[in-house]
Amino acid sequence: MKTSSGTRAKCYKCYRPQSSCMCRYIKSFKTKTKFVILMHPKEFKKVKNGTGHFTHLSLKNSELFIGVDFTNHRRVNEIIKDYDSYILYPSKETINISHESIKAKNNIAIFIIDSTWSCSVKMFRDSKNLKLLKHISFDSTKLSQFKIKEQPADYCLSTIESTLSVLELLTKWNIESTKQEDLCAFLNPFHKMVEYQQKMANDFVKKSLRYRVNKSISKI
Repeated sequence: MKTSSGTRAKCYKCYRPQSSCMCRYIKSFKTKTKFVILMHPKEFKKVKNGTGHFTHLSLKNSELFIGVDFTNHRRVNEIIKDYDSYILYPSKETINISHESIKAKNNIAIFIIDSTWSCSVKMFRDSKNLKLLKHISFDSTKLSQFKIKEQPADYCLSTIESTLSVLELLTKWNIESTKQEDLCAFLNPFHKMVEYQQKMANDFVKKSLRYRVNKSISKI
């Protein structure tokens, strides 16, 4: 479906084309932890992915901001001030929540960067306030199901897959009390998106093959 201007109509919740909107597969639920998704502008412009948007729409206690340098971002600084804030980012001082729990005195906020690795490094380098946060990480024991996108390494996960791992581990440490049914349904929009894009890719291959066959026959 296209608008009168010729552009594809967009869903302004999941930010995908309306023809492939995944909102009906999203089941939102509450968490004690506040999740803050920091999305690079390049990620925002992608219409084929959207796992950062899926994550935000699935978690009622979450906020999403788009940018590169968040040093002077008013709302981000408010959250850092009001919460025991952590960032999902590797470092030598990281708290590996696969093996130890977060020991926080106040409500917890977890910042997750939604971007490619190279852009994530720049966002973290430029955002002076993010450098003040404690780091968390986890042992990646799952392979990414992002079959339509080649990951830089086996342990790399999409934003929504990483967030699920964090939620599962926070639940393990009794920081969260997320229901198993919510955890199981969390990746539904992601899986449906991958299925849709695989189908579109297969249809394209079939159409290309038919075109080549018909073209060859016409020359006989």
